Amino acid sequence: FTPPGSACAMIFGTNVTAAAPGSAQGLYLIVSDLEAARKELLGRDVDVSEPFHDAGGNFIGPDEPYLFGRRRVDGVDPGRRSYRSFASFSDPDGNGWLLQEVTARLPGRVEPAGTSFRSSLELAAALRRAASAHGEHEKRGGGHDDNWADWYADYIVREQSGEPLPS
Repeated sequence: FTPPGSACAMIFGTNVTAAAPGSAQGLYLIVSDLEAARKELLGRDVDVSEPFHDAGGNFIGPDEPYLFGRRRVDGVDPGRRSYRSFASFSDPDGNGWLLQEVTARLPGRVEPAGTSFRSSLELAAALRRAASAHGEHEKRGGGHDDNWADWYADYIVREQSGEPLPS
């Protein structure tokens, strides 16, 4: 997710497609924190749907049933799996957008050496996910982990590059 002035904030007033206004449906805006993206759009008076996930458990097939609610289950994906939670909205021209939360990239989508963050919000979200996973790691290990900083760094790099996460 990027802050004001970024891709999210700039989709309005920008020609994304040469298609007739309202004819582009299923445009994706990938965000690392669905709630933060919804909050930003709602703050800009955009009518954004509540979070939802696919009724079938896998978001496959044409986008139209998801944009207009026929295959939606209320709330984020129960397992908080990456690529599975959405919200939708229409831009001022009537084009249909899907916000899709991606917290861990699939293998091959990001190079490990290319780990970077576009904003402090994005880094903070990654740190919160690492902290939560690290808490479970400490429970399994039976106590405090003095190498927590190394563990967090490894977790965040693996998450961004789509590698298996440490346990």
